[in-house]
Amino acid sequence: MTGNAGGFEEPSSPADPSAEVLAEAAVAFGLLASSARLHLMWALSQGECDVTHLADRVGGALPAVSQHLAKLKLAGLVRSRREGRRQVYYVDDPDVVTVVRVMVGQLTARSRTALVPLRELRRTGG
Repeated sequence: MTGNAGGFEEPSSPADPSAEVLAEAAVAFGLLASSARLHLMWALSQGECDVTHLADRVGGALPAVSQHLAKLKLAGLVRSRREGRRQVYYVDDPDVVTVVRVMVGQLTARSRTALVPLRELRRTGG
């Protein structure tokens, strides 16, 4: 299939992605399907932060935020470095930052103008 899907023009790449690439993407998107992890990714797309400040920012318990960060780190979506006794987390891939910012930004804009929220469409199968 070639051409335009939803206004997005594919760069001249006629071949479909490999099964391995699609599986990796599914895992990454699966991790981002958690609103808590997506919130962490959104916060980290704004700049690096330690786990204590992330927990405060997203309103999560420190152990839960640490577990979410560990999963994101294992998937390669975030990285960390030690600064003294603090572990500082950051997103090292500008493409991941772009995906998160575009998705959240588009849904925020849509929610301000849409008559039917996205979760209502999901409930009705639309």
